[in-house]
Amino acid sequence: MKKLIFTIILLCGVSISALAQVTATATSTATIVTPISITKTVDMDFGNVAVSATPGTVVLTPAGTRSITGGVTLPAVTGTVTAASFDVNGTAGYTYSITLPSSDLTITSGANTMAVNTFTSNPTPTGTLDGSGAQTLNVGATLNVSASQASGVYVSGTPFDVTVNYN
Repeated sequence: MKKLIFTIILLCGVSISALAQVTATATSTATIVTPISITKTVDMDFGNVAVSATPGTVVLTPAGTRSITGGVTLPAVTGTVTAASFDVNGTAGYTYSITLPSSDLTITSGANTMAVNTFTSNPTPTGTLDGSGAQTLNVGATLNVSASQASGVYVSGTPFDVTVNYN
């Protein structure tokens, strides 16, 4: 009888522990999105600038308009004036961050130099890709003109970088 009671107790214990363990299952998924890309479509050009014995600046907005400070003037013959423009492409509706140059870009004409800095963009500081996964990103900056800056066509020896990343 003791063996029967012991066997019943033992079986109840095994039964209880067997019922305490349950299992559930899950699936895993991943969605690969279109990689974000950026392509330059237009280079930045401050246009024609006249100087004096006083230093100044030319501020080029992302919309392509110019304003001046100091001894700089803008002649009636403007030359080509354009903000830099880039096509950003990726997954429709996604947002992305924009990283602009944080240090000066040097443009040169022979031995003469000027600094370009204070880069700005539209959109800023983030953009949103439209329903087709595209957006135009425009970039402006400030041209720092020295007093009596030598005449010439100034060009950057190294292009500047604009970086975009999905948020």
